[in-house]
Amino acid sequence: MAWIKRKWTTAEADEWTKEDWLTIVISPIAYTLIMLGIALSFLLLPVGFVILGLGIIATIVMHKIIDPKLKAISDEYEKKQKDYILELERSVRWEDENE
Repeated sequence: MAWIKRKWTTAEADEWTKEDWLTIVISPIAYTLIMLGIALSFLLLPVGFVILGLGIIATIVMHKIIDPKLKAISDEYEKKQKDYILELERSVRWEDENE
């Protein structure tokens, strides 16, 4: 999957790209395959196990496509949260010192 971008900056990850559209297309297909595969597998139909396997593969492919973008956005969010908490702690300590 060399045509799928794996390294993202936060700004790049925030934009809509072909990876997002691929995920939008694969997601309902994977969900449908998994639900249909589970139902047919409960009935012990061999085709159910094949469909379930295809659903699992589609889910893994979808995860591999979108996960790097989500991690880039998440890392930036965690950094902002950490900075906010540190600033909040500084302001609370400042108020405590004045009392």
